[in-house]
Amino acid sequence: MEKRPFGRTGLALSMLGFGCGAVGGLMVRGEPAEQERAIARAIAAGINYFDTAVQYGNGASETNLGKALAKLKPAEAVIGTKVRLPSADFARVGTAVAASLDGSLRRLGREPVDILHLHNAITREGGGEALSVRQVLDEVAPAFERLKRDGKLRFLGLTAVGETAAIAEVLASGRFQSAQIVYNLLNPSSGATLPKNYPGQDYGRLLDQARDCGAGAIGIRVLAGGALSGSAERHPVASPPPAPIGSGATYATDLERAERFRPLVEEGYAKSLSEAATRFALSHPGIGTILVGMASSAQFEAALAAVEQGKLPDAALRRAAQLQQGLVGEER
Repeated sequence: MEKRPFGRTGLALSMLGFGCGAVGGLMVRGEPAEQERAIARAIAAGINYFDTAVQYGNGASETNLGKALAKLKPAEAVIGTKVRLPSADFARVGTAVAASLDGSLRRLGREPVDILHLHNAITREGGGEALSVRQVLDEVAPAFERLKRDGKLRFLGLTAVGETAAIAEVLASGRFQSAQIVYNLLNPSSGATLPKNYPGQDYGRLLDQARDCGAGAIGIRVLAGGALSGSAERHPVASPPPAPIGSGATYATDLERAERFRPLVEEGYAKSLSEAATRFALSHPGIGTILVGMASSAQFEAALAAVEQGKLPDAALRRAAQLQQGLVGEER
C-alpha cells in the first residue's frame, strides 16, 4: 500500500489507517478471533497506522489492539491514542494527562506511544467539556511535552473539533505534529472553500493550515459516522447512530443527504457509495492517512478494496462538487 509522508514527523503512514473506534465497534465489541484476523490482514496489506483511544469501550479498544499486536508482532506499527479530559480535571491538567497516558500504555503494552491526540473540543473561551485556546497552549501542550521528554510519547496531536478559528490558532503554534481533521463528501470544507449558506460547519481549509504548520493530517469521519456507507442499517457490533460532526444537525439528515451523492455510483465513478466516500477523502493531497470505521473484517476488506482503487478521478471530483452545490441554502 502507498505510504505518504506525515507532516514533518519523518513518519510515512499507509493511506488507510486501522481505526479501532467505538462507532464501527470491531475492536470494542467484536470477537477476539475476528479482531486478530482483521489486524493480520491489515498488516499483510501494508497498513502501519493503528488509531485507538481510552474512550473507546473504556479501554477495551486499547487492550484488544495491544493483545493482537503483541501476538502478531508487526515489523512496523505506528500507534496513535487519545486523552479526553473531563471538566472536573481542568484544574489538574498535567496530572490527568499523565495518568490517562500511563493507563493507555499499560493497556497497549508498549512505551512510547507514537502519537497522543487531545480529544477535547477546542473553543476560544472554553466552557463545558471544551478547552480554551489558552488552556490547550498553556497547560495541555506543556503536559504533552513533558511526557515526550520522559519518553512516553513521540508526537503531539489533537482532534480538530470545536471552533474553527480556535483550532487554527492552536495549529499555528506549531506545537502539535498531528491533527485529526473532519473531511468527507458531506462536508469538504477542510479541503475546499465552501459556498455561502452551505449546511455544515466551515472548517476553513484546515488541511492547508495543517500542511503550512508542518502537521500531518489524519482524515476522520470519512463515512460521516456511517451515513455515507450507503445503508441505514447498523451492524450488531456497531454503536447506535452517532451525533454528526460538522455536517447535518441529525444523523437522519446526514443519511438523506448522503443519497444525493448516489450519482457517483450510477455514473460509474465508484461501485458503491462507501467506496466513493472513501476515495474522495484520500483524493486530497493534504491527507496523510484516513480512518474508516468498521464493525467486521468484511467491512475492513471493503475499505481496503476502495483504497486500493486509488483517489477519485478529476471528473468524479468535479461531479462531487456539483452535487455539494445542491445542498447550498438548506437548513443544517
